[in-house]
Amino acid sequence: MELAQIRMFKTVADTGSIARAAQVLHCVPSNITARVKALESELGTELFFRHGRGLRISPAGEIFLTYAARMLSLADEARRAVHPDAAPSGPLRIGAIESSATSRLPRLLARFHARFPQVSLELTTGTGPQLLEATLNQKLDGAIVAIDVKRARLKRISMYREDLVLIAAESLGPINSAADLQGKSIFMWPEGCPYRAALERWLLNHGQAHPIISIASYGTIVGCVSAGAGVALVPKGVFQQYQKGSGWVGYEFPELTSIDNLFYWHENAEHHPARDAFVEMLKAEFSDANPGPIPA
Repeated sequence: MELAQIRMFKTVADTGSIARAAQVLHCVPSNITARVKALESELGTELFFRHGRGLRISPAGEIFLTYAARMLSLADEARRAVHPDAAPSGPLRIGAIESSATSRLPRLLARFHARFPQVSLELTTGTGPQLLEATLNQKLDGAIVAIDVKRARLKRISMYREDLVLIAAESLGPINSAADLQGKSIFMWPEGCPYRAALERWLLNHGQAHPIISIASYGTIVGCVSAGAGVALVPKGVFQQYQKGSGWVGYEFPELTSIDNLFYWHENAEHHPARDAFVEMLKAEFSDANPGPIPA
């Protein structure tokens, strides 16, 4: 079943004549006759009763005419939606690591929805590797992760750099060096988190080896720190979000360098108006901290 066949059938039904339909569609009557008969053969029923040179739509044709109108309308809508000048619409599936989803995206998501109400945006959180895999398999239209890695069939662009802040309850006293973490519990995301890896490198460079308690939730991590149970290294966005009334203080060390957060998308989905609009808003939001595109 092809759209051209369906359009021919509907035009014949609307005009009541193959000859008139041929004039409307600018093709020869024999082509319309052949295509409509092929459609009837595929459907296994007559769409028109033929009386000499005349036509009358059949009961089955009346039923199919309703579906034909809907299919043609949907096809026209789809054609308009993917036009380069079309306003963003339809589903948009974005993934983000929790630090980004929690501290960097909420206000932007609200503005995006207000500006593009025809886009149905779905936000998924997960670890960097999980989100990259989902983007590679095109289960996501794009993902924000704190991993800078070349992956076949994925393109990427840096969005912003996330500074790192070591947080600790005031009751634990000042922390001036890695050695001051001795005897203190450390709460971090599980293995694979780039912020955890940055802390582990810092400790190792200073000859420190501390066990780390894995917690896959920034809310729980900062809750433990607020209770005076230990320390954590968090992105500055998380620090700023939870700082008020937290009862803890933040420390920044030059060796705990900032980490790029990047947006990844599949190379096969080059034209995606809703995703492209989302990326442009991301760029504008973090323009001061945007390091720019990354070579393939």
